[in-house]
Amino acid sequence: MSEWKAKRFWAQAQVVPEGDGFAVHLDMRPVRTPAKAPLVVPTQAMAQEIAAEWDAQEGEITPHTMPFTRSANAAIDKVTAQHPQVADMIAAYGDADLLCYRADAPAELVARQAQGWDPLLDWAEAALGARLGVAQGVMHVPQPSDALTRLRGHVHDLDAFRLTAFHDLVSLSGSLILGFAAARDHLTPDDAWDLSRIDETWQVEQWGDDEEAAEHAAIKQASFFHAKRFFDLCGAV
Repeated sequence: MSEWKAKRFWAQAQVVPEGDGFAVHLDMRPVRTPAKAPLVVPTQAMAQEIAAEWDAQEGEITPHTMPFTRSANAAIDKVTAQHPQVADMIAAYGDADLLCYRADAPAELVARQAQGWDPLLDWAEAALGARLGVAQGVMHVPQPSDALTRLRGHVHDLDAFRLTAFHDLVSLSGSLILGFAAARDHLTPDDAWDLSRIDETWQVEQWGDDEEAAEHAAIKQASFFHAKRFFDLCGAV
């Protein structure tokens, strides 16, 4: 028996003000999340991106072509219901941040890491009030508790929609500090992504590119860029 798939039934998707936010209607029918909650987002710009995704559907609905809808669904159905737990999970990256674990050789890689990552740790101290330490190797080195407390507070300050995007900025880059730098426009998404890939870029230069790894990296990069766009669509902080 073939699996039933939803098909387009509407002529036009529309953005409609609702309460303090904006909903998307399909021929006057409000879109709902998978958990049947009203899909109401914080800004008109975000709602317009979602409406455009629904308008772009032809025939069968293909969710993988609707990243803004999926992110909004996650914010409403998942993150809103467990905001403290999600924030704690993301904040935990601060105690094992990519930027804090350095190679001890070769000298050129050591220099690249220092050149790319040291200024970000300086920025984090100035902008976030958190100074993280640096270690060589991959063995865990605990970070100062006061720095982690400050970083945790900044993460918890994010609302559910921003936290949804921030989760991907951090998890895809492997760095809480890089996530903040991208979210706060200290770095462009391209620069943030490149800085998260210093080790991988070095390996490619030494041993050549792997097609499967390159395809996987491209998917992660696209998701990182989407997360930054979704964060920005939440409106000014």
